[in-house]
Amino acid sequence: MSLPQLHPFRPRALALRSGYSRERFLADLGAGLTVGIVALPLALAFAIASGLRPEQGLATAIVGGLLVSLLGGSSVQIGGPAGAFIVVVYGILQRHGLANLLLATMGAGLLLLAMGALRLGVLVRYIPVAIVTGFTNGIAVLIALAQLKDFLGLRIDKMPADFFGQIAALREHLGGLNPVAPALASACMAVVLLWPKNIAQDRPLTGLRRWMALLPSTVIALVGATAATALLQLPLDTIGSRFGGIPQALPALAWPTMDWAGMQQLVIPTLTLALLGAIESLLCARVADKLTPGLPRHDPNQELMAQGLANIAAPLFGGLPATGTIARTVTNIRAGATSPVAGIVHALSLLLILLVAAPLAVHVPLAALAGILLVVAWNMGEWHEFARLRRFNLTYRTLLLGTFVLTVVADLTVAVEVGLITSCVFFVWRMGQLFTLKRVEEPQLPPGVVAYELYGALFFGAVGKLESLPEQLPPDTRTVALEMHRLIVMDTSGLEALRELHRTLLRRGVALVLAQVNAQPLDLLHRAGLAAELGEAAIVPGIADLKSALQP
Repeated sequence: MSLPQLHPFRPRALALRSGYSRERFLADLGAGLTVGIVALPLALAFAIASGLRPEQGLATAIVGGLLVSLLGGSSVQIGGPAGAFIVVVYGILQRHGLANLLLATMGAGLLLLAMGALRLGVLVRYIPVAIVTGFTNGIAVLIALAQLKDFLGLRIDKMPADFFGQIAALREHLGGLNPVAPALASACMAVVLLWPKNIAQDRPLTGLRRWMALLPSTVIALVGATAATALLQLPLDTIGSRFGGIPQALPALAWPTMDWAGMQQLVIPTLTLALLGAIESLLCARVADKLTPGLPRHDPNQELMAQGLANIAAPLFGGLPATGTIARTVTNIRAGATSPVAGIVHALSLLLILLVAAPLAVHVPLAALAGILLVVAWNMGEWHEFARLRRFNLTYRTLLLGTFVLTVVADLTVAVEVGLITSCVFFVWRMGQLFTLKRVEEPQLPPGVVAYELYGALFFGAVGKLESLPEQLPPDTRTVALEMHRLIVMDTSGLEALRELHRTLLRRGVALVLAQVNAQPLDLLHRAGLAAELGEAAIVPGIADLKSALQP
């Protein structure tokens, strides 16, 4: 048996060795600087919301973003910390500790690298859209819930990881609300939502609003809130008061502490991070393809290998999981990016900001980051899908609502597992319903011959209809003909059902003839020996050939 052929390692950046002009470089440089500025507050906010230090988010955006752009299979995708990981990372951190979180991230990186090398990138597309929508909306709700502590200015030493525990903690500490915090957070939300954005290509902004749109709204909100907190001495928690500031360097390169007893419980967290990373990055890459029709489509396997290497390297600097990020990728595209150089510039610009301006972060109020993340959570959810549920069938509604509820009240891993199992059950049931066994009325059939047409797929979920066939036969039946030109595929359970039907009919003195059998079922009949049991004359080209098959 030959081993599967591995996917060649061909980063999209290698295509720049020829035909990369000065004009493209200048466009990528501008786009990279723009998205780097946009990524700064998000990297800080995602790390803090995940229960980590702010510099760990910057390290992820720098190291992970650099490797994703340098080694990835997309021309314009931006990698880094993502909002979808906040809930998962926070849960792993609370249950297993920082060292095991870093090890789980590296294990997920190895899985992603292997998935890409084994050409499994296309399999992620088979996850039903209802499951993706359900857990995306569920994660958005959990992100918003986790921000209420800083949004309201509550002093909660340690937030629980579960939904009901967080609700109880918020209710218990609600008496300590700091009115300054929600006021500042709401102002940041208003700036992010209302700041001019030149996203309507058919009605571009003009005048002052056009120049304002060049500045990222999240950065304006963050700078304004920071200035107000420092100048007015607002009584708010800041990065400085909670974390003591941000070092002016990347965290030191170090291998995470390995605890063999703890590592045995990291299988599910590792699989969760790998699956979520693959889904996020490839969905983001597909969005980027739609927005850049003039650029080559992404290579999903190369993208997974790059994501894997990024998640192996980022934890060595204390970073959290990295993946493709839709908001920053779209910003990159709208800023004029044409190649992975823009993503590389984005990572280097973040590094420069870290080296030069890190001390200024001590004044950043956590309420401002909470307000920004609430907007991120709102934009992340596909809330219109709930309003459209009545248009879809029961299967879609059950998968979407079930995954959403389980993501919120239970766990993302449980939600995805139950969603996939439920979708498989629904698929089996649907395919079983599609299989039909219909009697064919042919006036030229010889007396005693009963013909049935098989339609669909004869597999383990549909064999019951074939097993009940002998009870439906008229008393004078001496031959059963199965017309199989509409039977697309048959599995071994269907094969055994045919074999059992043949034996049951033999005991009654009734012959079985198969007509117009398609290639896959016919090949299985020969390989399993059932064709030999029936006899070569019992497999005919069509119903019209039954007379010759019935001659003694």
